[in-house]
Amino acid sequence: MATDAPTGVPADPLVDALVRNAFQVMGVLTRVGAEHDLSLTQLRVFGLLRDRRPRMTELATFLGLDKSTMSGLIDRAERRGLLARGKSAEDRRAVDVFLTAAGLELTERLYAEVRAALLPATGRLDPEQRHRLAELIEPVLNPVTGAEEPSPKRTLARRPKLAAD
Repeated sequence: MATDAPTGVPADPLVDALVRNAFQVMGVLTRVGAEHDLSLTQLRVFGLLRDRRPRMTELATFLGLDKSTMSGLIDRAERRGLLARGKSAEDRRAVDVFLTAAGLELTERLYAEVRAALLPATGRLDPEQRHRLAELIEPVLNPVTGAEEPSPKRTLARRPKLAAD
């Protein structure tokens, strides 16, 4: 059994693969975001808002951010005309966050760029392997923090399902 030399903790091939994959994907996301003057956190916000209109508090909780940090991120995107805030239809005291038309267009472009950047890795898989990998990863994607992903309440625009997804 292999062990990590510094700690003596047994190596876990699954954890190693997930971490290596996370580094690979975060590198792509960071580069693509930077090309559009967006931080990794801002990119995560855009990704979450592709198909949902969550409350500010839900978004902050899921991202692990305090309210003031979340407000600052939204403020900057609002000034760029990419995001907007509005009263929740379900609770007039709550504030929802959503993509503007320009934000949706940018988000679709970012998705295409990320997909193209990951193609050298994902393209090595045949369609059945891609489908199976997506199925296997899904249960792992449940947050380990306990914060639930904001639910797709009122869908403004759902990302079209691509045949290769």
